Parts: sequence; structure tokens; C-alpha cells
Amino acid sequence: MRVRACYVPYTTATEIPLSPCSNGPDMDERSLKVAAVRTVGPDAIAIDVETPDEFSAQPGQFVKVTLSVDGDEESRFYTISSPDVDGEFEMTVGIDPDGDVAPQLADLEAGDSVRIAGPFGSDYYEGESRAVLLAGGPGIGPAIGIAERALADGNDAAVVYQDDAPIHEDRLDALRERGVLVHVLDGDAALTDAVAEATSEGGQVFIYGFAGFLDDATAALEAAGVDTDDAKVENFG
Repeated sequence: MRVRACYVPYTTATEIPLSPCSNGPDMDERSLKVAAVRTVGPDAIAIDVETPDEFSAQPGQFVKVTLSVDGDEESRFYTISSPDVDGEFEMTVGIDPDGDVAPQLADLEAGDSVRIAGPFGSDYYEGESRAVLLAGGPGIGPAIGIAERALADGNDAAVVYQDDAPIHEDRLDALRERGVLVHVLDGDAALTDAVAEATSEGGQVFIYGFAGFLDDATAALEAAGVDTDDAKVENFG
């Protein structure tokens, strides 16, 4: 199992600035215009940003956002949660009222600008015929973007999402209506049965979430007889 633990792409209760992994040439930091800011669930927003020229990214990658906070430069990393970056791309942001950066992002409005660099990350969707997406908490951001992209490409997807306060529920419902297997579980629910069903038809496994969820998801995969060596995994810390 390949695990990347060199960044926190989406922050909730704790904002931790870490150095990102890069998979190749990236966009230099530039100021991008905000197209929209939307509430997507409890203490969570989605920010739509206008895509600049020569920006190419896949769902599952992330960008660096930099703001000025009390005269200091503060950077955080957020996953791309849209299925593509055509015209605009979306970032899903958890809002911790005690954080340094996220509350400022929540105050953004259409027409404002935000400084962004990237994309970064190497464990993303690459056109796999079936994507099995295991998401804990904020990991639903990249997971739902990948699922939507897979369907747009004529491929299949399954989603297992564990969270006490689910977000992006409208998009999850839309995936269900299109025939995607979607399990939404409470934060303390066992993953075993849902993961066994999601992996019963094979596919590329993606795991997005914090360390505890990664451990539980890996154990559920092993219980289902799935080889985890080729799983694409991003550890949010």
C-alpha cells in the first residue's frame, strides 16, 4: 500500500502547514478569482475558483492556498473536489472557527481573489475502469470528485464514507441515482461489510482520510481479501 503523508490537503479542527509532495511541474502561485462560495454541510464550504490558463489537475490532487493572517503568510493545502477543472475548480474546506485560515476562506465572496499554487499529489484518478473510494471525514472531497469523474468517463465507482456529520449529501444522492453503490456510515460504525460489498466487483482502491480511518479501512480491505499493495492512499495526518 502506497501512503503519502507529506501534507494535510483539507483541514478541519486542526490546521497544520506541511510541505506537499509534487508529481511534476506545478503552477506557480498566482491570484485567482473566486466564482462562488457554497455551504455543503455542517462546518464545511465549497469554494469554486476560476481555472487559470495552463492549469491541469485531476480529482484527488490538491492545491496550496496562501493568505495573510495578522501580517504573516499562512498556507494550507486543500483537495480538489470537483470532477474536472474545466473553467472552474472546487475546493472543499472544513471550517474550524478557531483556525487561522479557514474562517477567512469562509468569508470570501464571488469576485474576491485568493492566492493558489499547485496542483500537488500523486495518488489521484487516472481513468481506472472502476474506482472504489473509501473516505473518512474530509476525505469525501476527493472521493466524490473521483466518483463523478469516473462516471463522466463511462467508468464505474463505489463509495464508502464514514463521518458523524456528512457533507456533500446532495452529490452523494445524485451518485446513488446514477447507480453508484454509496454507503454513508456513522463515525464509529464498522467498515467491514460496506467495504466487502464495494470491493466485490474489483477495482482500483482509493483511501482518503486521517490515520485512524486509514488503519480501519486497511483492516476492512484485508478482511475482504483485497490486496492493499496497489491502493492509492492519502493520509491527512
